[in-house]
Amino acid sequence: MNGRYQDQVVVITGVNDRGIGGAIAERLAEEGAKLAILWRERPKRLFNRLNKRGAEYIELACDVTQQTSVDAAISAIVERFERIDVLVNNAGVEHSATLEETNDDQWQQVIDVNLTGAMRVIRSSIPHFTEQSGAIVNLASVLGIAGCGGFPAYSATKAGIIGLTQSLAMELAPRGIRAVCVAPALVHTPMIHKYVANMTSESEEQIRQAHPLGIGSPQDVAAAVAFVASQEARWITGITLPLGWSAAFPLPMQQFLPTKAEEPDSSAKLLKFDEWAAPVEEEKPLRRATG
Repeated sequence: MNGRYQDQVVVITGVNDRGIGGAIAERLAEEGAKLAILWRERPKRLFNRLNKRGAEYIELACDVTQQTSVDAAISAIVERFERIDVLVNNAGVEHSATLEETNDDQWQQVIDVNLTGAMRVIRSSIPHFTEQSGAIVNLASVLGIAGCGGFPAYSATKAGIIGLTQSLAMELAPRGIRAVCVAPALVHTPMIHKYVANMTSESEEQIRQAHPLGIGSPQDVAAAVAFVASQEARWITGITLPLGWSAAFPLPMQQFLPTKAEEPDSSAKLLKFDEWAAPVEEEKPLRRATG
């Protein structure tokens, strides 16, 4: 790695052991970043890996739905590192149901974490950004671009993140701070595995058509984030980068809706392809961050 983040302070929200946030943390640590990792459930295995690599980091419990929790975390980060160079808003939850089956509490929970939570972290962080080189990267989704039946709340929050990012790009440009989105299609994470356990052949074919390069990995998303947050992308702001999908590809509908208890359809072939299984974790060769 070329050390694009040498001595830069990177804040990442919603980090866990096997998701996208953890992959971003490991990638940026390899490139020399000083990390501030915010979590709701402490990712012990991730910290073990970072320790083996000799990464420099601070880890803090943070509930993005509570402004006091966010402010306390940002204050601790600034006390330790004195500034913020990059913020990656990764914290998110999903809820699968039709709009008719979604109650107000479920809707509000998704909004509070995915959209308002990101706003809270950004608002608290902005005063501490390095001007003329800072970057905010928000994790959106292709569902915020095209939508998908069964995810109205989630899709609405991700579309909101895209709009928020575009507004921030204009507001912060005079200070040299950039704001961009990455919008992954399906990625192998625990969040998605529960939905594909009983896919039919028809559903799987729809997904294949929508993902001509295959299903992504957290490391694929981390690589995109590592670029758009770096100074190599210093002339890029206000954009949303789709990953693994484009509007030219059909987006599958309805296959992730929870089904009511009923007799199984013996004519539907349930697939158990290895492609949809949770990937086996392998020990990576240790790479010590320079500096």
